[in-house]
Amino acid sequence: MDNPLVQPDPGLFLWTIFTFLVLFGLLAKFAWKPLLAMLESREEMIRSALQDAEKATEAFERLQEESKQINAKARVEAQSIIAESRSQAEKVKDEILQDAKAKAGSIVQAAEEQIQTEKQKAIAEIRDEVVNLSLSVASKLIRRNLTPEDNQSLVEESLKQIESQRL
Repeated sequence: MDNPLVQPDPGLFLWTIFTFLVLFGLLAKFAWKPLLAMLESREEMIRSALQDAEKATEAFERLQEESKQINAKARVEAQSIIAESRSQAEKVKDEILQDAKAKAGSIVQAAEEQIQTEKQKAIAEIRDEVVNLSLSVASKLIRRNLTPEDNQSLVEESLKQIESQRL
């Protein structure tokens, strides 16, 4: 073992320990504190980033829940609008039907009134015709000229007979 690096030398051992302690002291005084401060700041930055990410996740979940609620509310409102529209359409339909029935009823009533008027005109014409025919027949039967008073009394008498026969 002639190699001096492998042989134990107490002087070299002491100088190595002394150098290590001086280097350790210098590193502890000048490098260790900035390194620890940098590590602590980095750790704090990572911690705040994680908190921010957690807050963002919570906010995202809250927004998703609000979005679901808004969608559900919109669906409910849409359904109510559709139901209301249907009921309004039914009301309009009923109103149109009622108006049509009322118009049809008024048309039927007007037609009935016109029929009654025409019927009365026809009856009056028939009466006039009957009167004329009665006078013609009566004048032929009697073969004499009657006075206007006689004609009037014959007409009234004939009308009364026609009325009594009709009833």
